[in-house]
Amino acid sequence: MSDLIAKTAIDRRLADIVQPVIEGLGFELIRLRLMGGKTRVLQIMADRPEGGIGVDECGDISTAVSAVLDVEDPLEDNYILEVSSPGIDRPLTRLKDFETWKGWEARIETTELIDGRRRFKGDLAGVEGDEVLITIPESGEDVTIGLKFDWLSDAKLILSDALIAEMLRQKKVAEPAEGQFDAIEEMDGDEDDAPAPETKH
Repeated sequence: MSDLIAKTAIDRRLADIVQPVIEGLGFELIRLRLMGGKTRVLQIMADRPEGGIGVDECGDISTAVSAVLDVEDPLEDNYILEVSSPGIDRPLTRLKDFETWKGWEARIETTELIDGRRRFKGDLAGVEGDEVLITIPESGEDVTIGLKFDWLSDAKLILSDALIAEMLRQKKVAEPAEGQFDAIEEMDGDEDDAPAPETKH
């Protein structure tokens, strides 16, 4: 499991417990963080493999995760569980994320100084072996560099109008609009001519 998904020892332990539960429901664990404070907050970010998770599905994950954490009881003190979608400017926490979002603008931070810097902003150019490729403006021209995945301390997509449009498209595909099926079922004429509802499993 990468440091981007779960950073601290307790985060990793919790992730080892909840990840199989989340995957058993057909989702993926994107990130887990246990935040300090008077009452600790366990933040879990999950998504569908193909993108587009709804509020009800976050609720299902929360119920299942709460049940398993009650049994395992890794947290002795009270805590609040928050399950959310990755959001539009989503964190990139797995090597495959950098391939999935190839072509989109991202901000990447590294643990070590690389050529005197730790922050890189540019267009994702996929992956090559264990390296994340990013195209950055350098001295007036675009240069593609490779950053070892293990070097990354933080990475996320940069919010843009195009990204918002893409996320809305994904959400539409994942969750058919209310009444969409009814409208199709009520169509007159030969059933074979009726368009099949678009669903993703």
